[in-house]
Amino acid sequence: MSDGNKKVVLAYSGGLDTSVMIRWLKEEYGLETVAVLVDVGRATGLEELRQKALDIGAVEARVIDAREEFADDFLAPALAANALYEGKYPLVSALSRPLISRILVEAARETGAVAVAHGCTAKGNDQVRFDLGIRALDPSLEILAPAREWGLTRQQAMEYAAEHGIPVPLKKESPYSIDENLWGRAIECGPLEDPWREPPEDVFEVTTAPEKAPDEPAYIEVEFAAGVPVALDGRTLLLHELAAAVDDLAGAHGFGRLDMVENRLVGIKSREVYEAPGALALIMAHRDLEDLVLPRELTHFKAGLEQKFADMAYNGGWYDPLMDAIRAFMDSTQQRVSGTVRLKLFKGGCSVAGRKSPMALYEHGLATYGSDDDFSHEAAKGFCELWGLPLEVWAKKNE
Repeated sequence: MSDGNKKVVLAYSGGLDTSVMIRWLKEEYGLETVAVLVDVGRATGLEELRQKALDIGAVEARVIDAREEFADDFLAPALAANALYEGKYPLVSALSRPLISRILVEAARETGAVAVAHGCTAKGNDQVRFDLGIRALDPSLEILAPAREWGLTRQQAMEYAAEHGIPVPLKKESPYSIDENLWGRAIECGPLEDPWREPPEDVFEVTTAPEKAPDEPAYIEVEFAAGVPVALDGRTLLLHELAAAVDDLAGAHGFGRLDMVENRLVGIKSREVYEAPGALALIMAHRDLEDLVLPRELTHFKAGLEQKFADMAYNGGWYDPLMDAIRAFMDSTQQRVSGTVRLKLFKGGCSVAGRKSPMALYEHGLATYGSDDDFSHEAAKGFCELWGLPLEVWAKKNE
């Protein structure tokens, strides 16, 4: 590619790599850049970032407010699946990539761009998520990933930016790489590359240190309708508003910090630090409500597909037909998941303090040991005999 009249749509964040890429794509490929910044939550200074892209040399710069779309189309399905990669990570970055891919493809079609570019490195998972998402949505588009090609270290990229007068929000003494959205913050690089070292406190921005959290617990009530959070403490909110509100409340009490060694898709282990108070609190509440309203066999079977959902989202398979089928299954399980869960926040912890639902399968008369017990004790002996009959026969034959 060398025709300067051709356009490339760049997934632009305003950070180090994507700021440098605007100039680099022009110099190396002769491409005019359409910078697209997608706001999926926590973004600030959007107009300044848009103007910076133009100042660096982009022929067009767009800012897309996709918070509501992100919450409704991606966070809600992930919440229905209680999605946690490796049982820990709530897929902060993984959930935003298929949406950003969709918006990039739409922008490429609107502007007549011949390619889409992103700032992912060769070691990261996001390169897979973007590449697969774009290829699934429009195989005709070429995909450029300059960070995979130029071989620059983060320090060299900062030096390139300085040489070309490109402003970036990083300093050499604080070289963290941060991705954030409504579902949390992902932080890596710098001091975090030593898995023995405790994360420095300056890594955290949305969670209070637990030892400095309020000395009194706080209680919040989250109301769900068909699996989707719809109200917080009796106040009806849109999902993206509610997620942000729970995030603020839980983070203020020190909940939501995650430090893990993660198995990346590209075959390496990586030390990752996350802040996801809202995501983790809502997943906890949602799972507990499901325990109240879903029957045993469905709950147990669903757990296996929840892990498959998390793996596929993490691995870039959002637009895979299997993912479509899994999401359809998850949707079918959520019709009865309505009710309210009360959460207790205290000194870095979050726990369920109560739950109620008109769909509850919990029956007091069956569960109680009091005088109003309705359980058939007479049937229990026969049940145990029949349930254990195969084991008894096996034991007799193998004496």
